[in-house]
Amino acid sequence: MNKQIFLISESNQLVPLNSSEYDSEELLQALLADHPDLLAGDQINPNQPRRWLLISREMGVPDQEAGSGRWSLDHLFLDQDAIPTLIEVKRSSDTRIRREVVGQMLDYAANGVAYWPVEELKKRFEQTHAAEGTDPLDHLTSFIGSEMEADTFWKNVKRNLQAGRIRLLFVADVIPQELKTIIEFLNEQMDPAEVLGVEVQQYGEDNDEFRAIVPRVVGQTTQASIRKGGATKTKRWDKESFFSAFLTSTSPETTTIARQIFDFMVDENCRLAFGKGKTTGSVYFMFDDVHGNNYSFAIWSDGRIEIPFGHLQKQPSFETLDRRLEIVNRINEIDNIHLDNNIDSKFPSFEIKYLTTPEASERFLKTASWVVETIKSHH
Repeated sequence: MNKQIFLISESNQLVPLNSSEYDSEELLQALLADHPDLLAGDQINPNQPRRWLLISREMGVPDQEAGSGRWSLDHLFLDQDAIPTLIEVKRSSDTRIRREVVGQMLDYAANGVAYWPVEELKKRFEQTHAAEGTDPLDHLTSFIGSEMEADTFWKNVKRNLQAGRIRLLFVADVIPQELKTIIEFLNEQMDPAEVLGVEVQQYGEDNDEFRAIVPRVVGQTTQASIRKGGATKTKRWDKESFFSAFLTSTSPETTTIARQIFDFMVDENCRLAFGKGKTTGSVYFMFDDVHGNNYSFAIWSDGRIEIPFGHLQKQPSFETLDRRLEIVNRINEIDNIHLDNNIDSKFPSFEIKYLTTPEASERFLKTASWVVETIKSHH
């Protein structure tokens, strides 16, 4: 059935725009690559709208370790939580959209999770954006923000793949009812994977003077949200949930060291500022005074200690570069830790597993004590 939407002109005239099919599947694919906001990230997660980073069009999917691409996925995107988002595009007039596309997508998902090395995804991302004349690192930094290192983002991609934390999007101008029913079923049954459809319907005049694109997400059900623990909501972490996630991500030995650091900072009378990340927890150790909220360190539930230089440089106690470099120099004295001296406005981190020896943990706690005393000396 032909659908319409309406525009109101400056002269208060009603201008009807009729729905129309895309001339080719390639046109719809190119539209998504150029304008990824059409994937309706605000509908997928209203509380934290999804943003999209294009890795590649026609992404090869191997069917064995170190294999070449047996299949070709239409698009691979990452969102801001480093969740791989697989996209298969079909026009509603293509009869394969009823059932065959589902089998294709499940092949891509199962084999991509098993056999995509994150190094290949990174390589394809760099090739994609270099071909467009943009610097890949600058593009990635703009996407993830200054509070995360690029290496950390790619590590999160790897963790999500290993955990099967992916998103499957079936995209068409119109999602037929048969496919919508399958999408809803898969989305309710698959966890932690998310399965959705996105209708990207175009409307225009006969003379093509106006064209409108209206995206709509299908497949979200109350049952799916319940099964996945309210996937669209952020999570307020506390000590119990934080260390439970920490132990799952790391090892008992690393968790023991993290607890020692946590207890040390508590004994120093810091304020605990737990994050609200949906999948990864964080806790910042803060000292509040007339200068505001003073940051020291942060621990992340994926096993990292972060040094928030982006915040530290704004504090009287560490506003000079030499003082911040002193933190780097002290930490770099610990075996296997090599922080970059280029620290302005960055948020470097290192893995807590390197502190599991008595010598390493003692050296870090001495550094933490020096940081705390430096902050307190400016109170």
